[in-house]
Amino acid sequence: MSVIYRDSDANLGLLMNQKLAVLGYGNMGRSFALNLRDNAFPVTIGNQNDGYAEQAYRDGFQVLPIAEAAVQSDLIFIMLPDEISAQVYLQQIAPGLQPGNTLVFASGYNIAFGFIEPPPFVDVVLIAPQAVGQGVREGYVEGKGFPSFVGVAQDASKQAWGRVLAAAKALGALHRGAIELTFQQEAELDLFSQQAVLPALFSVLQTAMEVLIREGFPPEAVLNSLYLSGELGYIMTQWAAAGVLPSLKLHSQTAQYGLLSRIERFKEVKLNRQMDSVLEYIRRGEFAQEWAAEFADGYPRLQALRRRLEAMAIWQNERDMLAAAQDEPPTRS
Repeated sequence: MSVIYRDSDANLGLLMNQKLAVLGYGNMGRSFALNLRDNAFPVTIGNQNDGYAEQAYRDGFQVLPIAEAAVQSDLIFIMLPDEISAQVYLQQIAPGLQPGNTLVFASGYNIAFGFIEPPPFVDVVLIAPQAVGQGVREGYVEGKGFPSFVGVAQDASKQAWGRVLAAAKALGALHRGAIELTFQQEAELDLFSQQAVLPALFSVLQTAMEVLIREGFPPEAVLNSLYLSGELGYIMTQWAAAGVLPSLKLHSQTAQYGLLSRIERFKEVKLNRQMDSVLEYIRRGEFAQEWAAEFADGYPRLQALRRRLEAMAIWQNERDMLAAAQDEPPTRS
């Protein structure tokens, strides 16, 4: 059985007299900082001098260089992109670490794959939202919270669990229940979703577009039917809110029969093998090494893949549809 923590499991008093720093003021870092401050915990922002730092100033935070913010703090929230976190940690965070510090990660990636190796005298904890930054902020403001994972990789102080749960509660991460995971499990689940589930969904939609347009259906109608109408997104939202089986009752009998009678046709052995292969590649650490090399080279393959995707003619139809929905004149590229 999974261990699920809720607000009643946490004691915010454990954060009293603790100095908090959020390093990185991107979408997730900003939401973390605002949520913590709204819970009456003063937060210092660590960020290089760029547009994100300017936003933090406008939001009323004290902004310091990353190294300075880290060395002054007890709980250090590392909210930097996975690919740059290790270098920033080594150069600007690690030199100032002291016994009693707690490193808080929003992703298990760098600990799981060994890019960051904290000293044995600090706590290392995980608060991984299952939402984008905007969702983390909206969930807090609306009092709904957001789904999340929590974990402890290192408990030097013997207070790591108390502190991570207190911080998670302050963020709004326990309101809907936070599932306990190891850093390795969180990283593997996250990467698997990105590399198996989303690519499969994208491939299904792309293939459906090609088949329907080839058979003479208007491209605009195809896009609208597949996803631009928002129906697919609504279905997913209902799955998340009520569960898959209860949500089926919202569909017509025709839709239910069509779905349930055709599921088996798409359960291919090839798909199972592909997903097994993706998971094993992730678990062996090979994707982490691949991504580290891609980052070191300046993202050449990522840029090439983006260009290839952007070259598909169907996106002009998508732009026209979105412009029409906003009463804007369509553009031609």
